[in-house]
Order: sequence, then structure tokens, then C-alpha cells
Amino acid sequence: MNIYLAIIIVLLLASYLSDLVVDLLNQKAFSNEVPKEFENIYSKQEHNKAKQYLLQNDRLSFLKGFLSTALLITFILTGIFRTIDNFAESFNLGLIGTALIFSGIIGLIQAIIAIPFSVYDTFIIEAQYGFNRTTVKTFISDLIKAAVLGAIIGALLLTIIILFFDKFGPSVWIYAWAVVVLFELLLAFVAPVVIMPLFNKFTPIDNQELKKAIERYFQSQNFQIQGVYKMDGSKRSTKANAFFTGFGRFRKLVLFDTLIEKHSIEELVAILAHEVGHFKKKHIPKSIVVSLVTSAFMFFVISRLVFSEPLATAFGLDKAKIYTNLIFISILFGPIFKYIGVVSKMLSRRFEFQADHFAATTYGNPNALIDGLKKLSVDHLSNLTPHPVKVFFDYTHPPVLSRIERLRSIGSAPDTRPNP
Repeated sequence: MNIYLAIIIVLLLASYLSDLVVDLLNQKAFSNEVPKEFENIYSKQEHNKAKQYLLQNDRLSFLKGFLSTALLITFILTGIFRTIDNFAESFNLGLIGTALIFSGIIGLIQAIIAIPFSVYDTFIIEAQYGFNRTTVKTFISDLIKAAVLGAIIGALLLTIIILFFDKFGPSVWIYAWAVVVLFELLLAFVAPVVIMPLFNKFTPIDNQELKKAIERYFQSQNFQIQGVYKMDGSKRSTKANAFFTGFGRFRKLVLFDTLIEKHSIEELVAILAHEVGHFKKKHIPKSIVVSLVTSAFMFFVISRLVFSEPLATAFGLDKAKIYTNLIFISILFGPIFKYIGVVSKMLSRRFEFQADHFAATTYGNPNALIDGLKKLSVDHLSNLTPHPVKVFFDYTHPPVLSRIERLRSIGSAPDTRPNP
């Protein structure tokens, strides 16, 4: 047996089984009792509802993971990848044309597998728990727009990478990496202006009291921003969020309309102060550096495997081709980066604690942020007691109880929990 084939099969199975074990541990860690910190806002009934929500999402994830893993291993062992490649080559469109047809078919198969799960998640699970507001028309529209954008962007990136390796060989991986990074940075500037408005409507904040409170805080921190906008998040879900988009003085603050509806002005400003903390603590450039290092490592690995005959034969092909090996490498990066990604997740959780501290100390109202975090957790039916292993592998944010405990330790936030 090709040693690459054995490694690939073991890697795919280990990835699925590790996810299964971690989620089972997480389910068992779900407390049957409402934590004291939430007793005044989280009823026993709602807490049980959150547990059922977690279980249903995990079951869907288990099924999707099993089906995806089983089909991928079947494709590898039965030579379906070779059949798809032969079909792509039959059009005689040259290297790039053949690559785009091959990758397009693989992407279409992945979409066909994913769509039923997305439909079930959106219109069954999310609807059952009162989150979904997406209409069938919006769902289909989002699907088409995302597919078109994904195809265009994916085709451009794939073409760039293939041309570099085909013309200059694996030694130029660092130049291919640099070009892709520049492309992604350009996309980051273009997305807020061109892409995001395709999916949502952005309008200036019409709540003048909220707008003035936000501007006062930004001025106190000498934080420049182009404008504050409201996004029609309620078009798809009752879940709330807020984010910054753009760079430098072109930054825009975006609040979901659902966030504005459910939170007081003090809570909203505290939540936004947390986001400002990420900028002031330079978390954004630090995260970009981590991302650049990770992507550089990815391109280095690609340079070592892009012409690998054993990798190609492990996936059932007769010989190595740049475009097929690129697709095979991308398939393997999923489980590989799951483990490498724990470092960036650890860093992200640390950043969240720092941003919380910044918000509490600069806005001067830790309780406002605590109350905001509580409401977000309850409204999202969050698991308040996740298993440490789940947090280690999957959480980019610390568990909410840990965040609240840190905020109370600042000193100016008295414990408002009910007496036991």
C-alpha cells in the first residue's frame, strides 16, 4: 500500500473521530443546573432548551462529518478522482482550463453534499429554536451569490498559483505566497464596498442618542472612524453581532439591527469598547502576522508536494499534475490545520480577555459589558459550561463565565448575582 494513502486515510479518520470525541465530552460537560451568574436572567426551561440546541447541532455535525469522510475515502479508493480528471482533460482546454473544470466539479460535489445540511440547519434547527428569519428566496439568492463569488475568487487564486508553479517550479513558492497575500489584502479593501452590500443593507444609525454615546467614547479614545452603520441582520436571523470593517480612518462600525433592539445604550457602547480594544492593543496586525506565517507554511508544504507522484497515486491518479495535487493538498489541510490552529485560537482567547479589560477600564462600566455578554449568551442559547478540551480545540473566545469572572476581578464591578 502507498504509504501516503495509509497516512491520508488515518488522518481523515482521526480528524472525524477526534471531533466526535471532543463534542461528546462537551455534551457531558453541559451543566444541568443554571450557573449562579445567570440565575436572574436564564430560566431552567431556557437552559434545557440550550442543551437540546447543542445536541441537535452536534448530531447534524456528526452526520455531515461522517458522510463527508466516507465519501472522500470512497472517492480515493475507487478512483473517482481519476475519472473526474479524465473528464476534465477530454475538453482539451489546456492546463488552466482543465484545472478549472476539475476544481469546479470537486467544488460542485462539495456544495451538493453541504446544501441539504445547510437547509436542515436553517429551516429546521434554527427555525425550531426561534432564530431563523431567512426566507427561501433569500436562502437561494445567498447561495447563488456566494457560489458565483467563490468561483470567481477561487478561479483567480488557483490560476495564479498554478501559473507560478508551472512556469518557475516549486522553488518560487514564496513569490506565489506573496502574490496571493497581496490579492487577499486587496480583497479586504474591496469587500466592504462591493461584496458585503450584495448580501445586506447598510444604513447610518438613526438612533441619535446611541450615535452620540458611541462618538463620545470614540473621541475619548482618539479613535477615528468613518461612520456608524446598522445592518439588517434580522433579515436572516434573530442572533446579534457587531463588527468593524475597513482600515485606518476608513473604518466603519457596523451593528446588527437585532443587537440594537436587544441591548441598552450602555451595553452597546461597552461591547463596542471591546472592539476598540482589539485595535488599541494591536490585535489586528498581530493576527495578520499569525495568518501570514500560517499561509507561508501552507505554501511551503505545497511546494514540497505539488509535484509529488506518491500523493497523486494515493488519490488514484496515474501521475502527478499541479492542479490535482493542489486540490488534494487543500483537502488534507482541513484536518492538519485543525491541530495547528489551536495556537492561533489560544492567542485569540488571550486577545479577547485583553479587549474585555480595555473596555471595562476605558469605558468605566464593567457591569455594562457583563450584562451585554450575558444577554448575548442567553439570546444565542450558548453553552455556558463547555468542556476544556472543546475550548482548547475550537473556541476563539473564552467561555463567557471566565470572561465575567475576569471582569469582576477588575474591582469596580460588584457581584450582582443572587444570594444562594
